[in-house]
Amino acid sequence: MPVYRLDIAYDGTDFRGYARQEGLRTVQGELETALGTLIGPGVETSVAGRTDAGVHARGQVVSFGHSDVLDLDRLRRGLNGILGPEIAVWSVGLAAEDFNARFSAVWRRYLYRLDTAPAADPLTRGFVWNVGRALDLDAMSVATSSFLGEHDFSSFCRSVEGRSNVRRLTELSLRSESGLVEVWAQANAFCHQMVRSIVGYLYDVGRGFSDGTRTAEVIAAHDRGAVATVAPPHGLTLHEVGY
Repeated sequence: MPVYRLDIAYDGTDFRGYARQEGLRTVQGELETALGTLIGPGVETSVAGRTDAGVHARGQVVSFGHSDVLDLDRLRRGLNGILGPEIAVWSVGLAAEDFNARFSAVWRRYLYRLDTAPAADPLTRGFVWNVGRALDLDAMSVATSSFLGEHDFSSFCRSVEGRSNVRRLTELSLRSESGLVEVWAQANAFCHQMVRSIVGYLYDVGRGFSDGTRTAEVIAAHDRGAVATVAPPHGLTLHEVGY
């Protein structure tokens, strides 16, 4: 059966996350409904990253199988006509028959934005967390190094019984310009609320609430209660997925 790949972006503000939920408006629900309208009912999709409610995506990847040979450009235009402007389909392509957006992915990269200005910018407030204060970026940078490598991130994840929280983090970096702080995180995969919890912890370090030199101890504690702050979802964007 032919397998198709969609590269999409979305504004997660008014969605209850990516994954389909009965009676709730989700990205997957809207996407699969649109696919049903255009190519027939019963389409089931797989996704690279199941983003939470309010989280955005710029480089999300979705795959699905379909018995028919589809007109790719017509499908892309049709999906954008139904789903836009909240969801944009950048491209539709034919993938290898064994391709799966979730299981074929080897890494995911997220971007979180914090704004240190005294008031939120009305034009970006839906995509940036305005913390309204200066942050100690040097202290935050010291803390980032302890996260790199493979760890049990239970202190930074909402755990699910029977599932491991061991992940391999290959990037955690900070960039700052004109009061806007970007936190970039890349890993083979992320557990639930992991990026938002890491950003919340770094924020606490940056405002002097937590001691960044003890980050390794916090990770080793495997204790969700060791992290006081979870950053709000609207500052987070799934930026890119690697295959």
